[in-house]
Amino acid sequence: MATDDPFYRHIDLIRCSSHLLSPLLSSASPPLSAIMTDMSLVSAVLPVTRALAIPNYVLFTSSARMLTLFVSSHRIFNWKVMAEETDEVQIPGQEPMPIRWIPSSFLQDENDFLRNYLVENGRSMMESEGILINTFEDFEHDTLKALNDGKVISTLPQLIPIGPLPPLDHETGIGLAWLDDQLSQSVVYVSFGSRTAISRNQMRELGEGLLSSGFRFLWVVKDKKVDRDDGEELDMVVGRELMTRLRERGLVMKSWVAQNEILRHHAIGGFVTHCGWNSIVEAIWNGVPILAWPQHGDQKINSSLVLRSGIGIWEERWGWPITEPAVKAEKIAARIKEMMCNELLRSRARAMKEAARNAIAIDGSSTKGLMELIGLWKNEGT
Repeated sequence: MATDDPFYRHIDLIRCSSHLLSPLLSSASPPLSAIMTDMSLVSAVLPVTRALAIPNYVLFTSSARMLTLFVSSHRIFNWKVMAEETDEVQIPGQEPMPIRWIPSSFLQDENDFLRNYLVENGRSMMESEGILINTFEDFEHDTLKALNDGKVISTLPQLIPIGPLPPLDHETGIGLAWLDDQLSQSVVYVSFGSRTAISRNQMRELGEGLLSSGFRFLWVVKDKKVDRDDGEELDMVVGRELMTRLRERGLVMKSWVAQNEILRHHAIGGFVTHCGWNSIVEAIWNGVPILAWPQHGDQKINSSLVLRSGIGIWEERWGWPITEPAVKAEKIAARIKEMMCNELLRSRARAMKEAARNAIAIDGSSTKGLMELIGLWKNEGT
């Protein structure tokens, strides 16, 4: 595997060890009625469960919109050539999707490991008994319907929305005591996830933008993609003079935070995020408006859903200075003000929060779908 990224190496090690599952699964007592496999491992695990005649269901941990791309990927012979010839891709049953939204991994050469791994997982999903997805009807109704009606792929297994899956809070992170002293909905929370680092030039523009916005803020800084390389102190990363001014208006940290606890705190009024799917789900769950700033993977597709649903804003022209010029502080400040002061945005976020919680209530759409599936497993096990 031609990468030193521990995230992908971890997945590859699990994939290469899938044969070890067979004796574990076959000896389970009582016998297994079904197994649920993560979307990133289905191509490795499905042959094992098929040989044991155990029904295999895929857990898809991104959006339904992303799923349309995932399950269609094996039908597009050469993504890279297509990207050079057109500005958008047409997935059956969906509006055209701009090529610039497509995860770059799909656009690599045909011998690229990650590209082939993703495509094979998408192909293998078609052979599963069903797909469980962490979304809900009110957020992605049209896409879910198109998938289950066979408009995207006629042979797609049953798709069951079971989201939003509420985060489990086992630990209390730092930052909450500081938030306790802030006014309701007065703080901007800034975090780009555990695998998204920004350049130091962009970091300083972001810091100046936060100061210029006039709002207080809690900013989680990520300087390196891999945690083991992320060892420098904040004063060195952000700049000592800027850090002095930042500390007067907000809290800046590099340590792990309990994100769901932060988002549900009364002081949080908006979330500047890379739009990883978990971050979007947590923002919806807590009714927090979003300023989307995606970088890679499914994040641009996710950002389009944030914009369409009305729970956030997305300045699509913003890039990341690894390949594009840094977004200037004054533009960042203006968008933060728009997010924090837009009452319509806040109202839509509150309404989506209610819809999310209704979906997993006793008689909610996601609960009903999951209970029907559990009933099926029980019947097959008797």
